[in-house]
Amino acid sequence: MERTRLSNKGQVVIPKHVREAHGWEPGLELVVKGTSEGIMLKPVKKFKETRIQEVLGCVSYKGPIKSIRDMEAAIAKGARENI
Repeated sequence: MERTRLSNKGQVVIPKHVREAHGWEPGLELVVKGTSEGIMLKPVKKFKETRIQEVLGCVSYKGPIKSIRDMEAAIAKGARENI
């Protein structure tokens, strides 16, 4: 077990091997939760967990199948119209 020290700014250094073991990189946002034994750090989840059944409504397009070329042409047309 390693030790770290609380700075006068309230900062602590998480040992390198712990950061690497969890894949934590600089800039990672952490949730800090107080427990009866100390604190717990958990990465902030970027998006709420969802199940496929919850998002299937997003793909309810019922028209003809569009190719990548069709989609790119529509984007280009829209861009020209907005100039």
